[in-house]
Amino acid sequence: MKQITMVIIGAGGRGTGYANFATLHPDQAKVVGVAEPREFWRQRLVHDHAIPARNVFEDWKPLARRRRFADAALICTLDRMHAAPAIALARKGYHLLLEKPMAPVEKDCWRVARAVRKAGTLMAVGHVMRYTDYTRQLKGLVDSGLIGDVVDIQHLEPVGYWHQAHSFVRGNFRNEAGSSFMLMAKSCHDLDWISHMMGARCLKVSSFGGLNHFRKEQQPAGAADRCLDCGVEPACPYSARRFYLGRVARGETGWPVDMLTPDLSAEGVTKALRDGPYGRCVYACDNDVVDDQVVSMLFEGGRTATFTMTAFNRQRDRETRIFGTRGELYGNGRTIEHFDFLTEKTTIIDTQRPDVADDYGHGGGDYRLMQAFVGAVATGDASKILSGVTETLASHLMVFAAEKARRKGRVVDVPPPE
Repeated sequence: MKQITMVIIGAGGRGTGYANFATLHPDQAKVVGVAEPREFWRQRLVHDHAIPARNVFEDWKPLARRRRFADAALICTLDRMHAAPAIALARKGYHLLLEKPMAPVEKDCWRVARAVRKAGTLMAVGHVMRYTDYTRQLKGLVDSGLIGDVVDIQHLEPVGYWHQAHSFVRGNFRNEAGSSFMLMAKSCHDLDWISHMMGARCLKVSSFGGLNHFRKEQQPAGAADRCLDCGVEPACPYSARRFYLGRVARGETGWPVDMLTPDLSAEGVTKALRDGPYGRCVYACDNDVVDDQVVSMLFEGGRTATFTMTAFNRQRDRETRIFGTRGELYGNGRTIEHFDFLTEKTTIIDTQRPDVADDYGHGGGDYRLMQAFVGAVATGDASKILSGVTETLASHLMVFAAEKARRKGRVVDVPPPE
């Protein structure tokens, strides 16, 4: 398989993580360009991949004005900055790996899809859950007819109390103006995964939920607007002091601590908590995304599914129950339990295997996505991509319909993706 060349648009956690595939497999991929406005993250990628100065940019626009100088572009910017570079670089002939979502606005998703289809290039969206070994084995069991015809799926996304506070109250995805609504920012993964597991088109959705807890009205009496200044902080489960500085004290300075500052010393993190967004009280932030939401779905053939996304739990892998006419499956991101109606026996399958993929995020999904995308670009075999334009647009349309249903309090039809 030939080596492909890549440019990275956005050198934060996602862009740097995907670029690491080239470090592991220099015979398969090489990073030859970067566009990133932040000096530290830009220079880190330049150093790690020996990127020539002529291919280093503070913004993606000058890169897009250049003649295409790589096979593929990995777009890993914030949500609202996905559509414009995706469209521009597709028109230049770049194959695209686009971090999810395609865009937080429905019309922009259609624009991206049309641009990619017109260009005839490959595109994979970062729905990494489709690519894990766990998902592939579970999907194989469903498609084999092991549990008969699928009747219903129940799927839980336990976001976790601290993850909600970090990413969706204090962090980059806290409000719709800066990112997107919660169901798109966090759980387009999940509706996409449910659609993938069903293997059928979603026809109608309804949804309920809201921002219940992380609001000014819930702030305890006597609490300060910053955790470092707060007298009730020791009794607060969402304390930034305990969460971030506690990790630093234990030597845990990777994600999410490295989101705060490049200076990962106790002094550097303390300064970031003093001055930056991650030191704020969770009841005194500018967040507006929901912290709890339920979606009900009707698929072709009368199949149904329900999805729950909630912050109020111990953060852990997603949990799923799939009910069929001959049996039932339960999965937790690693193990799969199969109960057979005929024999009344339960079989447990451990899907984990020792592999380099385990060192990547999302249960190895990040690595498997890169493996599939690089292979597809190198060989021209689009079938390696499980999250292409049509599949992604279909599940994004489910997400937009569900959010419309939540806001309007009614059942909403899901349009087809073509």
